[in-house]
Amino acid sequence: MLTATYTLVALSVEQSSVRLSLLSFQKYVRSTLMQQNFMTLSQLEYACENLNSLYEACRWRKTEMYLIPALVGVTGRADQLLEELNRLNQSALMSIRLLQDKLGMLADVRDEQVSLICDSIEDCCAALLKRLEKEEQELFAIARTAIAGETWFSIANQLMMHDKHLVEMKRSAQASGDGAQSPVKRRAPASRALDDAQISIPGLQVLPIVDIAEAAEPAVPRAARQPARGDVILK
Repeated sequence: MLTATYTLVALSVEQSSVRLSLLSFQKYVRSTLMQQNFMTLSQLEYACENLNSLYEACRWRKTEMYLIPALVGVTGRADQLLEELNRLNQSALMSIRLLQDKLGMLADVRDEQVSLICDSIEDCCAALLKRLEKEEQELFAIARTAIAGETWFSIANQLMMHDKHLVEMKRSAQASGDGAQSPVKRRAPASRALDDAQISIPGLQVLPIVDIAEAAEPAVPRAARQPARGDVILK
C-alpha cells in the first residue's frame, strides 16, 4: 500500500496547486469585476482566457489522465462517482462556452450585464472546485480500496514518466531559446507507449496562480478610468 499512498499524496499536491489557482482567480473576479457597473472588452477577454486556462489545467491533471481511467468499471460506486464528476465538468464547460459566446457577439450586442458574466465565471469556478473536492474526499478513498496493487505500480510509473517528460520539455524550451537544437524534439517511434503520447501534450499540469496585482491593474479604479481605445463597455 506504500505505492498507493505515495501516488495519492502526489495527486493531492497537484490538486492543491490547481485549487489555489482557481481560488486566486475567483478572488480577482469578486474583488474587481463584481464591484464594477461596467466591463471593458479587454477585461472580458482576460477573464475568458484565464478561465479557459484553468479549465485546461484541470483537464490535464494526473488524476484525470491516469487515476480515473484505472477506476472505470471497477465498482458500481466508482462509476456513479465518475458520472457525477463528469456532470460537474460539463457544467464548467457550459459556463466557459457561454462566456465565449458573449465575447463573439460583442460586435452587435452592447448591453450585456456584468452580473451575468460574473455569475457564469462563478458557476464555472464553483463546479471545478466541487469536482476537486469530490475527488479528494470520495474518489481517492474508493481508489485506495478498489485498485489492485499491480495497478498502483503502473499508475506510479506513469506519474514518474509524466514528470520526467515535463522536465525534458523545459530543458528543450530553454535550449531552443539559446539557439540550440534539443534532441527531445525528435519524433517518437510509432511503437512508443500511449502514456508517452498523452504526456507530450503541451500546457499540461498546474496553472500558476493568477497574479492579480499585475493582471488587474488595481492602481487606478476602473470606474475612474476612460476606456482604452477600441474597448467596448459592457453595461
